[in-house]
Amino acid sequence: MSDYKWSFANVGGATRVRIQSGEDIRHLGELDKKKWTVLSCPVNGLEISSESLCLMDADGDGQLRLKEVIATADWLCATLKNPDTLLEQSDSIAIENIADEGLRVMGERLASDGVVSLAAVQAAIETVTVEAQAVPDAPYEADVIAAYKEKQTEYAAYFEQEKLQKLGLAVIPEETPKPGMTEKKFLEMGAKIAEWESAVETEKSRVESELAAAKAEYAPLRKLLLLHRDFYRLLRSYVAFEDFYDHNPETIASFQAGTLIIDQRACRLCIRVNELPKHDAQAPLSGMYLLYCDCVNKKEGKKMQIVAAMTQGEIKNLSVGKNGVFYDNAGLDYDATVFKIIDNPISIRQAFWTPYRKLSKWIEEKINKSAAEKDAAVMGDMTSKGEGLMVKGEGEAPKPAFDIAKFAGIFAAIGMALGMIGTMLVSVAQGWITLTWWQQILVFVGILLLISGPSMVMAWLKLRRRNLAPVLNANGWAVNADALISVPFGRTLTEQVKFPLTKDPFKKGMSTGAKWLLSLGIILLLVCLVCVILYLCGFCFHCFCFH
Repeated sequence: MSDYKWSFANVGGATRVRIQSGEDIRHLGELDKKKWTVLSCPVNGLEISSESLCLMDADGDGQLRLKEVIATADWLCATLKNPDTLLEQSDSIAIENIADEGLRVMGERLASDGVVSLAAVQAAIETVTVEAQAVPDAPYEADVIAAYKEKQTEYAAYFEQEKLQKLGLAVIPEETPKPGMTEKKFLEMGAKIAEWESAVETEKSRVESELAAAKAEYAPLRKLLLLHRDFYRLLRSYVAFEDFYDHNPETIASFQAGTLIIDQRACRLCIRVNELPKHDAQAPLSGMYLLYCDCVNKKEGKKMQIVAAMTQGEIKNLSVGKNGVFYDNAGLDYDATVFKIIDNPISIRQAFWTPYRKLSKWIEEKINKSAAEKDAAVMGDMTSKGEGLMVKGEGEAPKPAFDIAKFAGIFAAIGMALGMIGTMLVSVAQGWITLTWWQQILVFVGILLLISGPSMVMAWLKLRRRNLAPVLNANGWAVNADALISVPFGRTLTEQVKFPLTKDPFKKGMSTGAKWLLSLGIILLLVCLVCVILYLCGFCFHCFCFH
């Protein structure tokens, strides 16, 4: 068991190790695996150079595992005299900080003021050349060689048919064009061209091989500079999610792909979707309101799918088919279209109105359905009557006689129902009048809590359990600890628009008294509606009274 003293911090609902020095990186191999926030992550879809990630992915399986991260840390700490410089995330290294003799000598050749940079190494790689050796001249002019290659298959087939014809095994049609050369000349030309092409290809392969070998000499130094720049950023998203929970809004985690602007909000928590089917099972467990979007940039010919977390505001106009604009971290914009929504609470205020929103939607659907059915019935009746008129009633069945007893029973039932409803409304009104003003307020608040309370309680619980881990797990990560998104932290991930107060010149305003009267009327209407519902459900309205 390691005696190394680690620093810890409670962030995002879990205690996490903090990587604060080069010595922390040097001892990563001694850290208990259970204390890592992440045990594995994909190489693709991160906002870190894919070349750097592939250099760490030793087995090349596209997944960066804990053992590979530790191996990279060990190599960097052995190659650098002072691994503290890794925290600078710089693509330049002081020559005196390179412990490896071979890398230091190579770095000295490219260094400027005692510092070697990734740009200098890249420039050196691009200037690498290999002297080409002379090859035999082409046996014919370029146009002759091109014409030969164009006719090569056709001529070869003709000469083959000619041989068969001499043996009596085939007949060449008279209209078949004959080659402009003999078979001997054709074969001689082919042999010379093939020999020349072989010599050119051999020299080309030699040059490419020597060029690759010459450039490969710079590969270890290039690897050092790339990992010197990117390794600590990976650790901040791998060991402790430090970049994600950083108080600086400009700091983004390696999995944050950009910003989605939609419905007057900016969502900063946007993640590339690697495999959509996995999200169907995992993402709902996050407890977040998630928007899945298809993003297209036609000019650059780029496409991607993202999932954006809406962590503040109302649902408003958010729906499948809603358009927005997605900006990646490089500033490139994409047309974004919502194709899937995972519905979870966004805020307590939104949860308060949820029951009423659902009731309104249900009523609207019922009205639309009823209207459609009646319209279909009217059209069907008109059609049948029209057809009946065309045949002039021939073959019609006799109409049944009017049953007055049947309709009398129906009218009696309707009258009884109306009487019961009227009695109930009178009872409700009398009970309401007998209450004092403060009792009426308590009853009204109680009714509101009865309707919206369960929804608000569930929202309160879910908002405190919002967890990013299921979304990352669906993307191929092996997240080893919760990554909770609290309500205050959620407000930093979604920015709402703010406008100064203005007056619409085309909107006729209501007086303050009229607004109060309208509000009071709506409240009383809601109270009466709730009381009717409670009465019909068998509740006694007087249970709310203090008499």
